[in-house]
Amino acid sequence: MSNFDILDFEKPIAELDEKISTLRDKKLNAKITKEIERLEAEREKKLNAIFSKLKPSQIVQLARHPKRPHAIEYIQNLFTEFDELHGDRHFADDPAIICGTARFNDQPIVVIGQERGRNTKEKVFRNFAMPRPEGYRKALRVMKMAQKFNMPIFTFIDTPGAYPGIGAEERNQSEAIAKNLFVMSTLKTPIICTVIGEGGSGGALALGVGDYIMMLQYSIYSVISPEGCASILWRSAEKSPEAAAALKLTAQDALNNHLIDEIIPEPKGGAHVNYTAIYASLSDSLLKNLKTLQALDSEVLLKQRYEKILRYGVTS
Repeated sequence: MSNFDILDFEKPIAELDEKISTLRDKKLNAKITKEIERLEAEREKKLNAIFSKLKPSQIVQLARHPKRPHAIEYIQNLFTEFDELHGDRHFADDPAIICGTARFNDQPIVVIGQERGRNTKEKVFRNFAMPRPEGYRKALRVMKMAQKFNMPIFTFIDTPGAYPGIGAEERNQSEAIAKNLFVMSTLKTPIICTVIGEGGSGGALALGVGDYIMMLQYSIYSVISPEGCASILWRSAEKSPEAAAALKLTAQDALNNHLIDEIIPEPKGGAHVNYTAIYASLSDSLLKNLKTLQALDSEVLLKQRYEKILRYGVTS
C-alpha cells in the first residue's frame, strides 16, 4: 500500500512490514532469518494490541479504507454469470447502485450493491456511492423482478448517504427511499442484507430491510456521519471522534441493539489485508442463511420479517 492508503494507527504495522520486506529482498542467512522471525513476532504482537482496542472513530476509518473491497468486487468474487441491469424506466440510470441477476451456489439470484469507485474518475462517475432517486427506483424494479421469478435478493450496503443535491430532491429522494422500505418489507422472497463498509442514514436503509442483516466486523451503520453529527452538536467536525462514540455505529453496537443478526469477522488488520479470506467468510454465511430462509413458507418469511422490524432497538 502507498503511504496515502495507510491509516495513522496502521503506521507501526506498516513500518514493520517495510523492514521485513527489505530483509527478505536480501540474501538470506541465519542472522537475517532470525531477525525476520523477530520482526514478524513483533508485528503480530502490535497488530493484536491495536485491533483489540479500536476506538469507534478508528473503526469509521477502517470502514472507509481506500483499499477496502467494494460491492463490485464482492459481486465478481461471490457470484457467477452476473448480468448488470440498468435504468429505473422513469428517468435515468444511476451508477452509484449496481444491480442485476447472477448465480450463487448455481442458483439464480438478484444482487444489488452501492459502489464507491476506486480512482477519482470512477468515484465521480459513481457519485461517491451516494445514490439518487433513480438508483433506488432501479433497485426496486430489480427487486420486484426477483419476486416475480422467485429469486433471492442479496444487497451490499456501502454509502455515506443518499445524494442530497437539488436534482435528487426535485425527483423526490425521500419518496424513493420510503417506497423501497415499504416494498422490501412485503416482498415474498428471501432478502439478505450486508453492510460491507459505511452504512449511512436512509441512503443505506433503503437497501437494508431484509430477513437476515449482517455487518462486516469493521463496517459502520449510523443515522448520520460522525462529521455531520459533530457539526450539528458542537459546530465543529473536529469533534467527530466523540460523535462516533456517541452514535453507537459499530457492528457490535448494532448487534447489541438488535438491528442486525450477525457480525462477519474480518481478517486481522481488516478486510483490505486479505480479500480471499473475507470473500470466503461472507460466502459461507450467505449460503448458510439462504438455505435457512428458503426452507420457510413465504407467509412465514413475511411474518418473521415483520416481527424483526418491530424488534429494532429493543434491548430487553
